[in-house]
Amino acid sequence: MKTEIDSTENNDVKSSRSRTPFFARYAWFVLGYNILVVLWGAYVRATNSGAGCGGHWPSCNGVVIPDTSSIHTLIEYTHRVSVAFCFVALAGLIYGAFRCYPSGHRVRKASLWAVVFTLSEALIGALLVIYGLVVHNASVYRAVAMAAHLVNTFMLLGTLTIAAWWASGGKRLKLRDQGALGWGIGLALLGTMILSVSGAVTALGDTLFPSHSLLQGIQQDFSPTAYFLIRLRYLHPLIAISVGLYTIFIAGLTGYLRPSDSVVKYVRVVAFVIVSQITAGFINMALLAPVWMQLVHLFLADIMWVALILLACSALSVDAPRMDVIVTEREDAKLARHSEGISHLKDYIALTKPKVISLLLFTTIAAMFIAKPQWPGLTLLLAVAIGGYMSAGAANAINMVIDRDIDAQMKRTSQRPTVTHTISARNAILFAVALEAGSFLLFTLFANLLSALLALAGLVFYVLVYTLGLKRRTWHNIVIGGAAGAFPPLVGWAAVTGQLNSFAWWLFAIIFLWTPVHFWALALLMKDDYARAGIPMLPVVRGVRMTVTQISLYAVLTALLSILPLTQGSVGIFYVIVSFLLNAVLLVRCALLYLQPGRPQALSLYKYSMLYLALLFLTIALDRVLS
Repeated sequence: MKTEIDSTENNDVKSSRSRTPFFARYAWFVLGYNILVVLWGAYVRATNSGAGCGGHWPSCNGVVIPDTSSIHTLIEYTHRVSVAFCFVALAGLIYGAFRCYPSGHRVRKASLWAVVFTLSEALIGALLVIYGLVVHNASVYRAVAMAAHLVNTFMLLGTLTIAAWWASGGKRLKLRDQGALGWGIGLALLGTMILSVSGAVTALGDTLFPSHSLLQGIQQDFSPTAYFLIRLRYLHPLIAISVGLYTIFIAGLTGYLRPSDSVVKYVRVVAFVIVSQITAGFINMALLAPVWMQLVHLFLADIMWVALILLACSALSVDAPRMDVIVTEREDAKLARHSEGISHLKDYIALTKPKVISLLLFTTIAAMFIAKPQWPGLTLLLAVAIGGYMSAGAANAINMVIDRDIDAQMKRTSQRPTVTHTISARNAILFAVALEAGSFLLFTLFANLLSALLALAGLVFYVLVYTLGLKRRTWHNIVIGGAAGAFPPLVGWAAVTGQLNSFAWWLFAIIFLWTPVHFWALALLMKDDYARAGIPMLPVVRGVRMTVTQISLYAVLTALLSILPLTQGSVGIFYVIVSFLLNAVLLVRCALLYLQPGRPQALSLYKYSMLYLALLFLTIALDRVLS
């Protein structure tokens, strides 16, 4: 065994000495050139030039050098020439890899795989031409062939990226023993590939069935008699946002668990490209998918894939720092005495913070009846309840992992499973990822993709914006981060209607303004704990009087917002009476706290704030049923 390790280390030393900066630059050049070839191939499809060389392959119109007086022939022929140069470039890559690196080296293997995927890429392109799956062909076979073409393209770009990364000094990848993070990154890669396939099919639909206006395009998308390529178009934006949110989430988690400079750099790149890509997608849709915008969209998709591959390589390399495997002797002793199986079911349940979730779940279900004042069906109700619990529980479990250092310093949280080491950080994250995957699947299968997307958005906001971004940096943490707790009514509303309207966003706004009242009342009770843990909650950094003033301000804003539907006639007399009483009690309790900011008054307001929100949503639901 020691001989094998020594041999591997010697090979690494030899390769590091023989690796040349020129080869690394050349490897990146080959990757860049292939991206340009991919874009030119998309231009061939978008301009309906796929039959520019007739049904001939590899010749063009039966000859080696065709007459290029036809613009379609010129476009198709130049694409074939560019593909031929890909093989020339790859030949140089193979030569350099075998010249610069020893036998069996990873750069050699990656370069050889690039050749394999280039050959299959050319083969798929040939089949498209030979079988006439080009220009105006709108068959299922063409859609399947394009999906396969896209998957193969991404595999090619992926192997070229890995080869260039290794040639630039990247270490070996350690794919085993990466815990939930490895699976999470793998799922992000798979989701990105599925998203790109849906984008390719959508682009085909845009090319074959162009719309004259955005409204006409939307009407076509939802028409029950529309061709399948048209009806698939509306799914792509939802898939894009879902995959984008998940990828940003897993990228942020990767930056926390593998905090190296290269990982942090690629996390930022991935997030920036995803936001740019989604923005470009909406612009593309608004402009009715012009050819130039389709190419921009595809270019960003390729860059997103490359950036995600580089993030994976940086995070999963053998030398990447690993926050999730820093286990103390105390943890080893604890975990040796306790098996993390079914006997610790109650500890896994504790990870989800069931007491916190109960109120969020109530607003989710109440929103279902507010959106449609009728019985939604037992199956849908259970799917939303279970899916909502799983998504919120996943967010809370990740929060416990990230905050386990400060939880250990606070009396209220010192017995959490991640603090007592009853459950390891690795298993807690794996549990959270499984919960969110199950939640997304439940919502998608039994409700709709929009509700699944909103539940995921709430998790991403809670973990990335609140827990990782704001909680330890500013007293505004709960003001901005409180939006995470306002997603549940949107989820419930979307689950029964498949859309969101102004009333749904009004429910969101109520919880958003109510959260500081509720949480700062708790913060007054836990002021010493937060100070000891170094968390800049408002009572700690600005004092009790400032906190009480802010609580009163947000209580007034909550009360004013709660009567807004009266101006639109959206609620009846029942809601008017009950909401007036609920708001009166809320304001009175805030006034008592303002006059005498002591612990009993803060505790009273904290308990009533939970009752207030539950009764307010129940009142809205009953009012909608009665009216």
